[in-house]
Amino acid sequence: MEHSNRAPRHTAGIVRYSRRGFLTAGLASAAVLAGVRRLLAQPPLPAPGRSGTVTIENFSAAGVSQGTVELARVVKSDEEWQQLLSPSAFHVTRQAGTEFPFSGEYDKSYENGLYRCICCDTALFDSRTKFDSHTGWPSFWRAISHFNVAEASGSRSAMTGVAVACRRCEAHLGHVFDDGPPPTGLRYCINSVSLRFVRRA
Repeated sequence: MEHSNRAPRHTAGIVRYSRRGFLTAGLASAAVLAGVRRLLAQPPLPAPGRSGTVTIENFSAAGVSQGTVELARVVKSDEEWQQLLSPSAFHVTRQAGTEFPFSGEYDKSYENGLYRCICCDTALFDSRTKFDSHTGWPSFWRAISHFNVAEASGSRSAMTGVAVACRRCEAHLGHVFDDGPPPTGLRYCINSVSLRFVRRA
């Protein structure tokens, strides 16, 4: 059978390629796939317009504000986080998971001190704002600073609340609801594994 190097012929909606055309198309597809794989292997680019720094409010070991500072965002690969965190802490903070209710270390803990981010040590909550919500997760009626704890965009739901994260490293912490006690009426429902407790000096 004689082969032609001409363009593919169209017959009844079917495209027929010559052997050389078929091989050329296959090599081109392989090159495209290789390029896609290279792009996927590279670290993600920063979001457009997003700063590499963030404003954080520092707190002493006594829980006293030391003012705000501009710090570099903490950004690591999944592999790096897995080296630093327990499997459960990685699942919650980096994959937006949730620990089982009543299983967390800090659910019934009322020691006097600060709760810091397990990933970057940013101060997140003060024990003086902690209360028993009977939900099975540590609950606070206020974050230690709006500079340090960020809410995800979107409306708040009575069922799911709004996801909250550490502003410096974007670790998922839990959710905030509108059914908390005075004076704020808020309930920050937080996973224990996202926190590190430090006794007040």
